[in-house]
Amino acid sequence: MSPPRPKLLIGERDPFMRRTLERSLGADYELIFAENGEELVQKAQHSLPDIIILEALLPGMDGFQACHHIKSQAHLRTIPIIFHTFLNAEERARQVGADAFLLKPTDTRQLIETIERILGKTTKEEE
Repeated sequence: MSPPRPKLLIGERDPFMRRTLERSLGADYELIFAENGEELVQKAQHSLPDIIILEALLPGMDGFQACHHIKSQAHLRTIPIIFHTFLNAEERARQVGADAFLLKPTDTRQLIETIERILGKTTKEEE
């Protein structure tokens, strides 16, 4: 029996980007998508993901507000959040509690390396 795949909650409004992430991450991770900040916060509370990947420019509650909301809740604050966005706002992301920041466009390898680093895995540990 194989171990469960890490669960990633992805806040992404763009359908093309959601499909791209599904293709590049879907084989190794369980993916849950949210199209806006309110949906993301709700899904975080119910699914308790291993990592949240967050676009800053979400409709309604934006990514910064969603991150702040998640990090202010005791049962969610330890979930690592990676901002993956076109908006050059790393400092603002860090201020609301982001654990990592990737400016789009990033290549898939860089995103996976960031996810694996946060999960505590490296390719050097693999045998």
